[in-house]
Amino acid sequence: MKIKILIIFCFTSGALKAQQETLQFFRPNNKLGINIFETSKTDTIPFTKLRVRIGGNFTQDFQGLSHQNNAQPVVVDGINSNQLIPLTNGFNRAMANLAIDVQLSDGIRMNLTMYLSTRHHEETWVKGGYVQIDKLTFLKSDLINEIMKSFTIRAGDYEVDYGDQHFRRSDGGNATFNPFVENYIMDEFATEVGGEIYYHHKSGLFAMIGVTNGELNPTVVASTETDSSTGKVNVYDPAFHGKLGFDKQVNKDFRVRITGSFYADKSASSNTLFFGDRTGSHYFFVMENTAATSDGNAWSGRYNPQYSEQVSTYMINPFLKYKGFELFGTYEMAKGRMITEPDMRTTTQYAVDLIYRFCEHKENFWIAGRFNSVKAQLPSDPTDVTINRFVASAGWFMTKNIMIKGEYVNQVYNNFQATDIRSGGKFNGMMMEAVVGF
Repeated sequence: MKIKILIIFCFTSGALKAQQETLQFFRPNNKLGINIFETSKTDTIPFTKLRVRIGGNFTQDFQGLSHQNNAQPVVVDGINSNQLIPLTNGFNRAMANLAIDVQLSDGIRMNLTMYLSTRHHEETWVKGGYVQIDKLTFLKSDLINEIMKSFTIRAGDYEVDYGDQHFRRSDGGNATFNPFVENYIMDEFATEVGGEIYYHHKSGLFAMIGVTNGELNPTVVASTETDSSTGKVNVYDPAFHGKLGFDKQVNKDFRVRITGSFYADKSASSNTLFFGDRTGSHYFFVMENTAATSDGNAWSGRYNPQYSEQVSTYMINPFLKYKGFELFGTYEMAKGRMITEPDMRTTTQYAVDLIYRFCEHKENFWIAGRFNSVKAQLPSDPTDVTINRFVASAGWFMTKNIMIKGEYVNQVYNNFQATDIRSGGKFNGMMMEAVVGF
């Protein structure tokens, strides 16, 4: 598998070098894409012909983590399912992505992203694809052309734009935009079929509304299961999401952004907003038992609230950047349930990232700290549990396409039942990561 990945990357970076085009309304797949969220309406690249851009990412981790718990033994067929798997220091499975972006027409761009190798899927797997429309010049209408100066349309099987953290997370081999090795404890990420419409105002205000099928793995087979809340056969309602924000470069040194987002799905076959990552955690095997496998237990260290039937959630994200100093925050309140639950449960997540990038103007180096906390009601336990994580990281962009980073992480589990493997749980240690993005 690794040999195949290297061949593909050599091919794309060498033979296809001439196709590394700059596209319209596009987020670069390297250092230049850091702190870009939704693509702007800045129109600086003229359209001359159809352009194809081949890009990709490659990430390799070295892990030095240890874990412990004090859970009571739960013996099944002579095996204690609460016994943690022994860990040692070593390299984790390399992850790689392949991205194909095409400028189809003036203001119309297509994206297709594939996971070449990840923890959860060793084989090639399509993440999704979409069309983004920033102009409709083919309609030959001056009125529509003027309207489209403020609007963006996106449609396809795309990464749902809920919150701002998903623009900063690691996505398999794509870890360029993340100053840390892993994502949040409760990871908000899903690809769903639908569409989004954005409105951009020159003042910095913007708004988005979107609708999707609410499913990572859609189906046209009617449900035969009964919803415990309604007492009726389950139905698959559309999911709605939206965002309202302000993003302004106040002067050359200071930028301020704040957004509020929501996502709501009343009924689903299997909603995966908090369990939609098909690549897996970059913390391998932490808090897993002796029967765990890399792909079968791919989300180590994360928390899935299991809101598969119904979910209603909102997030607030402030972002401030003054010269090399950055602050990114998250407050999230989510409610949801499984189909077997008549009542909703609540999960709250907080996170603060503090980052200092240097040297001046280039900002090729950084040091950073993150505190992330989740408080949740488990499906079978009325007592709230808490998971706290502290991370300190440092990194270096050797070039705009090559970065290395290291971190120390400490994560603690509180108030879990004695028969839960996470009871008295804790993991900590060092991680090193090398990343290529082009």
